[in-house]
Amino acid sequence: MKYYVVALLAALSSPAVKADNTIRLSEPVAKTEHSETFGSELDTRLPQVSLAALEAQPQNYLNTPFQVTTRIAKVCQKKGCFFIAQQDDVTIRVSFKDYGFFIPSDSGGKEVTLAGTLIKKTMSAEQAAHFRADLNDSNPALAPGEVYEIVAQSVRIPLRS
Repeated sequence: MKYYVVALLAALSSPAVKADNTIRLSEPVAKTEHSETFGSELDTRLPQVSLAALEAQPQNYLNTPFQVTTRIAKVCQKKGCFFIAQQDDVTIRVSFKDYGFFIPSDSGGKEVTLAGTLIKKTMSAEQAAHFRADLNDSNPALAPGEVYEIVAQSVRIPLRS
C-alpha cells in the first residue's frame, strides 16, 4: 500500500503535463524572475549571429559555437523536442544537443536566446514527414534533402511573451 501512495504522489507532482495541457518534460537549469534556461547555462560570451547570416553563409558557422536571438515560430507539440526558429523570412529547425533536454510546448511565439552550433545533414522524407506531423505544419525548414539545422546546447525562454 505504501508503494501505491508514493507512486500516486509522484504522478500527481510530475511536471510533464500542466493543467493547461502544456507538455514540460525538462526542468530549467536556471531560472530568474524573467526567464528560464533549458539545457545548460547560456554562454553569453559566444558571438551573436542572425538567422540571415546563417542562411547567407552557412559554411562560416558550421560546427562553430554561437548565440542567436530568435522567435520560436512553432514548437513540437508531442514533447517540445525541437522548434522552428524564425527571423523575418528565414526559418531553421532547432534541435537539442544529444536529445538531452526539451522546452515547454507552449513556448511558441516567444523571443528566445540560444547557444548552439550549425550542422549540415540529410533529412529523409520520412523524418521530414514526422517533423511536419509533430508541428501540424509544412514549413520549408522541414523539407527532405540537405538541410542546415541548429543544435542548441542552451535555450533561454522568457516567462512572458
